[in-house]
Amino acid sequence: MNNTQLAGITQKAKSQNSATSEASKSQSKPIVSYSGTQQNELLAALPRQDLEEMFDHLELVAMPFGKELFEYGSKLEYVYFPTTAIVSLLYVMEDGATTEIAVVGHEGAVGVSLFMGERATCSAVVQSAGYGYRLRTQFLRDAFNRGGALPQLLMRYTNALFAQMAQNAVGGRHSSIEQKLCRWLLDRLDRSASNELKVTQELISIMLGVRRESITAAAGKLQDEGLIQYRRGNITVLDRAGLEDYAGECYKVAKFEYDRLLADVAR
Repeated sequence: MNNTQLAGITQKAKSQNSATSEASKSQSKPIVSYSGTQQNELLAALPRQDLEEMFDHLELVAMPFGKELFEYGSKLEYVYFPTTAIVSLLYVMEDGATTEIAVVGHEGAVGVSLFMGERATCSAVVQSAGYGYRLRTQFLRDAFNRGGALPQLLMRYTNALFAQMAQNAVGGRHSSIEQKLCRWLLDRLDRSASNELKVTQELISIMLGVRRESITAAAGKLQDEGLIQYRRGNITVLDRAGLEDYAGECYKVAKFEYDRLLADVAR
């Protein structure tokens, strides 16, 4: 990735997690269980027989903060199904400017590839550490050729992901900095187990493609209004309903459409 700031964050994360990675290598491959796979909504929506047939091909993997799953233009070798991790899909301009185009958590998948030799059209970086399952893209391509539940689920999910990207594009052009920040926080809350987010203002500014000073001012305004509490590297949402009202269409329209499409997946 050619973004200097993101590269620095990723490199720092690699150093912090090197010891953990080495320890993991010495352990046996984690056993894939039915209950474990239910933490990802796409896997949970599969018929049990179809899911269990995938067990020999699924691999439970750690997804540490800052890990780059793939970069723009790279060959897609795996599709990832996050369970507790959150992944940012990023577009990096030639001048190094970065913008987040979508976020994926336990509701979805990252790196879906249907054609041999297909290349990534964006970069994917783990933004919140956790776990997920990965599956070789060749297995996915074979599944599409066979037909069945998995291809249908992923096609519906891809439509939901496109809807999220479209709303991000609209919101990025017509929303205020405060509204963008509210939606960014809400998108993480939807994929997190608590109302606390470990994130720096620097990272938020990179993801939203705005100056850090703008995020500082916006976060201060939201804190003054009692919506969030910000401490260095940690944001606690105090009033989610108020945050949603503040975000307005920037969040609600996208959330409604996203939930509608994912409800079809669940059925």
